[in-house]
Parts: sequence; structure tokens; C-alpha cells
Amino acid sequence: MANTTTAANEERRRSLRPLNRLSPYLYRYPRLVVGAIISLVAAAVTTLTLPLAVRRMIDHGFSSVDSTFIAQYFAMLVAIAALLALASACRYFFVITLGERVVSDIRRDVFTHVTSLSPAFFDTAMSGEIVSRLTADTTQIKAAVGATASVALRNLILFLGALAMMVVTSPKLSGLVIAAIPLIVLPLVAFGRSVRRKSRTAQDTLADATAFASEQIGAIRTLQAFTNERLVTGKFAAAVETAFSAARASVLARSVLTFFAIFTIFASVVAVLWFGSRDVLDGTLSPGTLGQFLLYSVFAAGALGSLSEVWGELSSAAGAAERITEILAEKPTVAAPASPVALPAKSTGAIEFRDVTFSYPVRPDRAAVHGLSFVVKPGETVAIVGPSGAGKSTVFSLLLRFYDPENGSVLIDGVDLQKADPQAVRERIAIVPQDVTVFASTAAENIGFGRPGASRPEIEAAAKAALADGFIEKLQDGYETQVGERGVTLSGGQRQRIAIARAILRDAPILLLDEATSALDAESEKQVQTALEHLMQGRTTIVIAHRLATVLKADRILVMDGGAIVEEGTHQSLVAKGGIYARLARLQFHAGAGAFQGAAE
Repeated sequence: MANTTTAANEERRRSLRPLNRLSPYLYRYPRLVVGAIISLVAAAVTTLTLPLAVRRMIDHGFSSVDSTFIAQYFAMLVAIAALLALASACRYFFVITLGERVVSDIRRDVFTHVTSLSPAFFDTAMSGEIVSRLTADTTQIKAAVGATASVALRNLILFLGALAMMVVTSPKLSGLVIAAIPLIVLPLVAFGRSVRRKSRTAQDTLADATAFASEQIGAIRTLQAFTNERLVTGKFAAAVETAFSAARASVLARSVLTFFAIFTIFASVVAVLWFGSRDVLDGTLSPGTLGQFLLYSVFAAGALGSLSEVWGELSSAAGAAERITEILAEKPTVAAPASPVALPAKSTGAIEFRDVTFSYPVRPDRAAVHGLSFVVKPGETVAIVGPSGAGKSTVFSLLLRFYDPENGSVLIDGVDLQKADPQAVRERIAIVPQDVTVFASTAAENIGFGRPGASRPEIEAAAKAALADGFIEKLQDGYETQVGERGVTLSGGQRQRIAIARAILRDAPILLLDEATSALDAESEKQVQTALEHLMQGRTTIVIAHRLATVLKADRILVMDGGAIVEEGTHQSLVAKGGIYARLARLQFHAGAGAFQGAAE
């Protein structure tokens, strides 16, 4: 099976077949395609008429004393030049516009597809690699669909037209040219395969360098804090050098291809000219006819030479198309079923885990949770505590249907999530994560991300409820202040209050809080805790928390360890048991053990 897959991959690398994936994008714009083809044909046909005029001028014009005859031919040549210029201009417009349009559609479709992929894909894929495919690879495809494809089609038409006119002009000399074509074309195809393999390697190594740079730039503060500039720049320089070496190998292959093509093609033209000159001396061929044939052979040779260069560019574009096709071929591991079960119109927020077992795809041999069962009643607040790696965050990932369990089922409002549309499930959930994501936009847009289309008064009301309006109004432009990439201009507590405001604005029946107050100082925590308590009213809430204030307010506490629930109860009952919960409480609050004991009593 592995050998078959390897052979199939190798076969794809040796062809331009990945470019076929672009065909549907071309079909969307028939007017541009037709306009481009008409312009290409017109330019090629106009070019092919020039040798006819040259032959008549040589055979008749220079032998006549009538200067008017020569003037008419030169006037006709000017008219042909004008027609050729118009056709070329139209070709450029239609083809380049088509290339820009197609690449815009590809970028949109790839990005749309990437956003639909399950988190399991991003567990291993690097964001910089994906961005490289969205930018560098699509740019190469734009060149192929635009200028390169235009040149290829033009030269293909010119080559076939010139070859046909050569046969009409002199069948004998044409036979010599046609016999030489296989000797030229077959090596071109072989070289083209090598070029494509090397181009794909160059694109992959460049993507690796881009991914590394993207990761390091995103963590610039950590990089500088640990004074690792020299280490990082050295690694990037090595990655860039590797990319350069791969690109140089690709360029060298294309250079050899171009040399071979041009030399063999024009050597054959010289040979044909030598045979033709003998026919002229013998009187079996007129000078004008030889000139006509020579021009056609130069056109054919030039077109074939250009095709050899274009073949290399198309091979590179095929490598880029293959990389993009690989992303488009990715299927979400979590997707809506063909006939999803509709969630109840009015959500109660009931949650249930039934004997759930799940392992992350990157660690299939280790279960993140196993045999996990619990029920959260509508409107109930349940806290989940436990040591790091106990499986607490996995509960949230399964609830949001980022992953599906291997065994068992997760239910919301009585519906098995695997039978529901993931988007319908997520619309019923608001989350305040521990690692807050703040986008490079305004404060208002960041809050509005919780519910697209929300009005400004609603956004401001959510900010006030999260006690975020105070610091937002003090920003330079208030709610319209750009907060920087990842919210670098905000403090940790401010970013967390933005996230809380986002969750408040979402107004979902289920609320997930993952250490929602972990980045706040004592004063801010008290204020935000008050806002959260108001938000939690009437909603089913699951809280991952270590802080006593949140745990005390919970209706129940589930203690997880090793992917399973090992203790369950209220704060007082769990402290009295003296188990894992009591130990965690003692570790966190140190000398507060007596207070816990008092609370238990």
C-alpha cells in the first residue's frame, strides 16, 4: 500500500496534472477566457501573415521599378503591426485580469476551507506554512494563469500555425523540421519533470523558513527577553540558505533546459537554411519562398524555445498548485452529518457526558479522558478542578465539538453532539479562555467578535458589565483604539476583561470559564467576579478554576485526575474528605488550611 502511494505521489510530481485543479476557477469567467483566446489567436494569426508579405515583396517588389508597389506593402506591414499591437494589448488585459481574478478566488476558497478544518489539523500544521501557501504559492499560480499561460498558449498557436505554413510553403524542408521535433520535445519533457521536482522542493523549504519567521515574530518579546536573537537569526539564516540552495537547483535545471531547447531548435533552423539555400541555387525554390519558409521556421523555433522556458514556469506553478490542492483536500475530522439532528429551539443548557473516552490525534496512545460520565443540570454551576494534565480542558474541547470522542457520547439539551451541526452547538456556548485571543483591531471590534452584527450600545453595555469600559475609555481613541496584534498594548487583566465582555455579548445559554480571572489583580478579580456572577445567572456554567472565590460559588465541584472524575461534592465536603481537592487547596493557599477546615465545619 505504501509503495502504491509513493508511486502515485511520484507520478503527480512528474506531471502538470495539479494545474487541472484550477479549471473550475477558469470556467467561472467565460467572457475573460473567450476574450483571451480570441486575442491570442488574433495575435498569432497576424504574426503568421508577415512572412507572406515578405515573400511577395522579395519576389515581386524589388524586381519592379514601381515604387508604389513597395509603398503599399510597407503600409500593409504597418497595418498588420497595428493589429498585432491591439491584439497583444487585449491579450494582456484579458489574461492578467483572469489571473488576478482566479488567484483571488483561490485565496478566498483556501482561507475559507482552512477555517472549516478541525483543530486536529492545526495540532500539527504550522500557521506560517499555511500562510506561505496562501501567499507565495498563489502568487506563483497567478503568474501561471496570467502571463505564463498566455505566453504558452500564444507560442503553442504560433508553433502549430508556423508548422502548418511551413508544410504549405515547402513540404520537403518541412519534413526535415518535423523529423527533428521529437529529438527536441522528448528531452524537454524529461527536463521539465526534474524542474518540477526541484521547484516543489524549493517551495517547501521556503514555506519552512516562512513558518519559522512567523512563529518567532509572534513571540518577539519572549525571544528578546531570553536574549536569543543570535540563535534565532542563525536558524532563520540557515533556513533561508536552504531555501536558496533548493531554488538555485531549480533555476539551474531550468537554465539547462533553456540552453538545450534554444541550441537544438536554432541548430535545426540553420540546417534547414543550408538545405534551402541549395534549392535556391538549383532554381527549384525562389528566394522569397525560402525567406518565407525561414521566417516560419524562426517563428516555430522561437515559439518552441519559449515553450521550453514556459514549461519550467508551469512546472513550478504545478508544484504550487499541488501544495494548495493538499490543503483543499484536507477534510474536517469533525463535520456536520448529512442530516444533522436539530437542537431544541429553546435551549435549557443541559449537559451530559456518557462514558466518554478520548485521545488527542497527536497522542493516540494516551487517553486524555476515559470513562468520563457526569451531568450538569440546566442553570447549574459546576467547577472542575484537578492537577495539570487531568483532562479539564479536554472537557471544554469535547463540549465545543472541536473533537469527537472515540467512545461514549457528549450531549447538550439531550442531543448527541456527533449527530448535530458543530456550528449549531457552538452557537449555544460562550467561552472565556485562559489564553485570551485579542485580534489586531479596535477594542469595539474585539468585543463585537462575540456576536457579529451587535450594535455599538450593546458592545458598550457588555464592556460595562465586564468592567472593561473604564480602561477602554481611557485609551487614546476609546473604543476605536487599535489594540495591536494579540492585544500587545493591553495588560493581561485588560485582555481578559475584553474576553469576558465578548462572552457577555454572546449571551449564550452555556458558559465555559477557563481560569477567567487568573490574570487579574485582587481588586479587579473581585469586580470581575461580580460581573461573572451576574453573567452566570440563569445559565449553565462549567468553570475550570483553582481560585477559592470561584470554587465556593459553584453548586458542585468535580475533581479530575488522570482523565477521570475521582471526587465530587461541595467545597466543604471535599475538604473534609482530605483527598486530592484538599491537597490542592492546601498547596494553593498554604497557611489557609485552617480556613478550609473552618469552612468545612
